Parts: sequence; C-alpha cells; structure tokens
Amino acid sequence: MRFRLFILLIFITVMLLGCEQARQIATPQKGTATGTCTDGTHVLKVGFYAHFAPISYSANKDPVSAAFHTHLGYEADLLTALKAMEGTGLTFSRTAIAEWDSIWLQSAEPTYDIIGGGITILESRRQDATGMPAVVFTSGHIKFRQTLLVRAEDTERLSTHAALNSEVRVGALPGTTGEARLLQLTGFVDADGVLLLGTRVETRDRTVVADGTAAYTITAAGASPNLSGRQHLYPPTETLPQVIYLGDTLGELELLEALVAGRIDAIARGEVGSQEAAHASHGKLVVTAFDEQIEYGGFTLALEDADLAACIDEKLDYLTDNKNIGYGEWLQDPLVFMKRVEQWNTEIQ
Repeated sequence: MRFRLFILLIFITVMLLGCEQARQIATPQKGTATGTCTDGTHVLKVGFYAHFAPISYSANKDPVSAAFHTHLGYEADLLTALKAMEGTGLTFSRTAIAEWDSIWLQSAEPTYDIIGGGITILESRRQDATGMPAVVFTSGHIKFRQTLLVRAEDTERLSTHAALNSEVRVGALPGTTGEARLLQLTGFVDADGVLLLGTRVETRDRTVVADGTAAYTITAAGASPNLSGRQHLYPPTETLPQVIYLGDTLGELELLEALVAGRIDAIARGEVGSQEAAHASHGKLVVTAFDEQIEYGGFTLALEDADLAACIDEKLDYLTDNKNIGYGEWLQDPLVFMKRVEQWNTEIQ
C-alpha cells in the first residue's frame, strides 16, 4: 500500500512539473529568444538618428517641426514590421535625435529603450566612457562598406584612398566609421587610432598638434577629449589629405552641400548613403574607393536588456530571412518586410 502511494505521489509530481513547463512554454517570459518579447503593455521608446537617409531619417529636418519625429527609411520600416508581427508584444514610440556623437550609448539611459540610425556594430561601442560594458547590439540587419563620394569630374583623380594627398579636402562626420576608416585607410592613424606625430588639429576653441601618443586618438567609438569639437585635420606629410568636419546641425546633408559647392573634394561615408546621393545627383556625383572591409549595422539596447535584444534578434532574422533580405531588396520593394510579416502571421495561426 505504501509503495503504491509512493508511486502515486511521484506520478502527481511529474504531472505538475510537466504542467508548469508547458505553462512556461505557452507564456514565454520577457526577452526570451522565442515567442513574446514583452507582455504587450510596455511601449518601447526608440531614439533614431535623424539625418541618415535612406537608412534612418526624419520626415522634416527642422527640429521644431512635428514631422521631425516621423521616422522614415529602411530601419523605420523594419520597426514597423516588428510591431506588426503578431504575438511579439512589440510596440514602439519614436523620437528623432539630431546629434550623432555616441548616440548608441543613449539606450543605456532612462530616456530610451532602443537606439537606431545605421549604427555600425563595434565592440568598442558597447562600452561607456569609463570602458565598462553599457549596451548590447542586435545582430546586424544591414551591411555597409565605406567609400568616397566625389564630383564626377574627379572620378579618376580620386579613385582610391591611396590617391589622396594634402591638396585634397575630405569631408567627414566626426565619430562615424566613415571618419575612422578614412583615417585608417590613408594611414592618418595607427591600429589603435593614434594620430600621426605632427598632425595639426583645429577645434572650435584652439589648435593642437598631435605628439604621437594616445592623448591624440580618434576611433569610431570616440576621440580624446582634446580633440572634441575638431573641425580640421592638417596632415604632417603631403601624402595624406586634409580632413574637414561638418554635420553638427544637419548631418551628412551639410557635407553634400559642401561637396556640390566645391568647398570639399570628397566625402568619406558608407556605400548605401553614397550610392543614394550619387543617384539623386543625376550624374554629378560618383562613388569611388570602395573599402574591402564589410560592416554590419544594428540597434542598441541597455546591457540589462540583453534578453529582450535576443528576442528582437529572432524577429529581425525572420524579417530579413536570416540576412538574405537587406537594403538592396528593400530598395527594390519597400513592402518586402510587411510581406514577411504576413507570412509570419499566417504561420503562427
């Protein structure tokens, strides 16, 4: 009798454990890699860079305009598709951010849950100013290559980074991979981002000269404090270009205006934006000096939201068909992500 009672207790325990496991599977917790990402009651606050057309940009460049916070572009459509996926619990509110400087770290602050804007995934960008891990990236949903955008008449003269010299003025947006790769590919900095000895740097407040030490460092994750507000780099040799910084107010739009007006000779920027600008120029601008290195862009979330990032990753992988659907496919068919949503919603019914 006691033996039968013991067996019955074991059976009941196993059944209860099985029910609990089934309940957990049926009701996934926030941030698990499958199923619901949130409980659906929390609106995730997205901050997006306002000046990176066609990846992420505002409907109106004027910050006082109501349309400034209307999100357009490739990443805007990705977020809209994420929200439309049934069973994910994802809802977003969006706010435009005009300043690029360390924008990726803003997801670690209470103001935002997610930050986007064509942000290249770099290990150094996961860390705050003290070097401590602060944010996580979603897996890359878009590919980038760095290029030069030049006027059509300069196509041959400025066909490669090796062709640049001290008479060439290259425009760059500070704190971008466009700037960082330009400096790396031309030999302006070493492997750690340290500027060449003798490089003269004009900032908003003063002029400094690099002494060859880490006190004069520029990377895609940031720059030394004494290089903050840099406006012009003058090379120490004739084999390197001048670098002119613009874009504090309107991002790369200021660079494009300067290039067309002849105030600079080239722009160091990603292939996607360069190709778009070249197409819109009707032959006046040309893309040259394609970088062999491939970069991937993603969204950032706070370090403590790593589980949520993993859940969003799964949905992004579905929307992009495991990265087989990217910018090119979206450009050909802007509804491609919503078509994937329809497939998702049909499959889960």
